[in-house]
Amino acid sequence: MNVTPDPSDFASRFEATYSGAIFDVLREMGLPNQALPPNLKPLNPEIKLAGPVFPVGGRVSEITEDESLLRWCNVLSQAPSGHVVVCQPNDSTLAHMGELSAETLNFRGIRGYVVDGGCRDNGFILNLGFRVFCRYFTPADIVGKWSVETLGEPITIGQHIIHSGDYIMGDIDGLVLIPKAAVRECADRVEKVINTENKVRSAILSGIDPKEAYLTYGRF
Repeated sequence: MNVTPDPSDFASRFEATYSGAIFDVLREMGLPNQALPPNLKPLNPEIKLAGPVFPVGGRVSEITEDESLLRWCNVLSQAPSGHVVVCQPNDSTLAHMGELSAETLNFRGIRGYVVDGGCRDNGFILNLGFRVFCRYFTPADIVGKWSVETLGEPITIGQHIIHSGDYIMGDIDGLVLIPKAAVRECADRVEKVINTENKVRSAILSGIDPKEAYLTYGRF
């Protein structure tokens, strides 16, 4: 049964759209470069993910095995339900997500996980259905090698500083960052854009010349 999203449920509203339309709307709003780096890919290209961001930062560190795991478990405890955990690990060698962590976050109501780093146990995570975007795969874990340093504080991915409360939306094409102040307007506009695009599609398929369709609806 299809359920109409609550107008205030921006995550569901964005997931009903797609990243290209959101990017276009943000460009029209004066935010022309809101795509995150294209090497961040969905573990499952058939999924969509959107939600408010809970940022996490970390780094490679000389740390005990217990301390590295305790700091990571603090992420699993502190991440708020209904959010997307977005992690900047400042590392290109280790996996910053795995099976038990995905199971825990999923159980606690986290919408998904985005990391500018690595992921392992990918078969398990795919079977679980937990939504992950990452840069690479590796079996190497963080134990005794990497440390969480910040929770809820701004992080940087690519050229973007990402704050708590910003929104992120991702699909097979990649990820788009929606600044907190632009969320409501972006959601309203992108729904109108998709409605207009559907009219353009119908016009084209009915035989109207593409140029005429563009001049009529102002989109293509």
